[in-house]
Amino acid sequence: MFKCAEEQVFMKDKWKEGGRRSHGRLIVILGFLSGLIPFSIDMYLPAFPAIATGLHTDTANVGISLASFFVGICAGQVLYGPLMDRYGRRKPLLAGMGIYLATSLACIFVTNVEQLIALRFMQAFGGCATFIAGRAVVRDVFPSEQIARVFSLMMLVMGVAPVVAPIAGGIVVSLAHWRVIFITLSLLALVLLAAVYFLLPESKGPDTSVSLRPLRILQRYGEVMVTPGFLPYTLASAFGSAALFAYISASPQVFMELFGLSERYYGMAFAFNAACLITGGQLSRVFMKRYSNEQISLCTGLLLLAIGLFLAAGTWLGYGYLPLVLGGLSGYLFIFGINNPNTNALSLKPFVHNAGAASSLSGVIQMSINASVSFLVSWFADGTARPMVTGIVLCAAAAAGALIAANVRSGEGNMFKMSQQKQL
Repeated sequence: MFKCAEEQVFMKDKWKEGGRRSHGRLIVILGFLSGLIPFSIDMYLPAFPAIATGLHTDTANVGISLASFFVGICAGQVLYGPLMDRYGRRKPLLAGMGIYLATSLACIFVTNVEQLIALRFMQAFGGCATFIAGRAVVRDVFPSEQIARVFSLMMLVMGVAPVVAPIAGGIVVSLAHWRVIFITLSLLALVLLAAVYFLLPESKGPDTSVSLRPLRILQRYGEVMVTPGFLPYTLASAFGSAALFAYISASPQVFMELFGLSERYYGMAFAFNAACLITGGQLSRVFMKRYSNEQISLCTGLLLLAIGLFLAAGTWLGYGYLPLVLGGLSGYLFIFGINNPNTNALSLKPFVHNAGAASSLSGVIQMSINASVSFLVSWFADGTARPMVTGIVLCAAAAAGALIAANVRSGEGNMFKMSQQKQL
């Protein structure tokens, strides 16, 4: 155990010796790794109608492959967290990316929607190792007060995925066959696998004190769950992002069928909203110099609820036209971009030795809620934008409630109180 602790200190010292250049390379690699799952989701959304036609089914059944993808993420995260605490970050990450690459190649040759649903589950099961490792490595390398800023920098890199992916997907569907999407994902996975193998050093050595017995794993998760601050901030992040997934799951039907956008224009609308998310993430770094993570998360959480109420009220009152829906969604994503790095950082802040398990459990909770909301929005689809905006406002309310509870418990008396300026 003492040897593992000494190795961990040595790893951190090695990263410190690398300075800004080493940290910059690390953030870029982790950002692109964290963007793999969003890219895998967003690129094939414009292809739903084409996939349905090609596999002789309907878009609702193709949508099940999106739900199975979310379930695969949840299942994979239960496994990867303990593995990364036991064997280090690199080996489980490389194994997961290998699974992702193999199943992406298999998706090219599917002949029915059932095969696609099963393979998308396995694709997510392997690929989810990327963002578990990303968050754990950040916790390994950077001091707790810098984590939120690093997450916001990673968002700048990983934000390329939701901007480029839907546009690329729309272009592929309009100019080529939808199977080219999975060829593209396979090539991307191959490049990232090479980057991890050659350019990403280990940030945490193996720890033989970490048991992989099921009962002990459950005990470790229980310890993480009762750590003060973990659950409320994890729930706040989960419900905030679940509103995003309500939008993602319903957007093909809302924008292409209800509002009549073509695949290419749908991709452009999706990319615009993604750009708002990235911009918010970068603005978050400005606020971090003046306010604490707790203050930023609470204030932006309340703003998310206000935007959700505006969007839902307009839609239910019959004013749910394209400008209102698109404007409301872009506003939500902009504020969520400010909110998310702070809530994620606060959920991982208490952990040093259990960073892998904490990242894993946080991801399981978030993706379970995301998948449930995505399923319910699809289940209640009625040809209007109402199920989508209702899901958004309910998730925003739950996120705001979790943030209020967290701040009351921590004794944050004045959310506008100035905090000491800190530099990355």
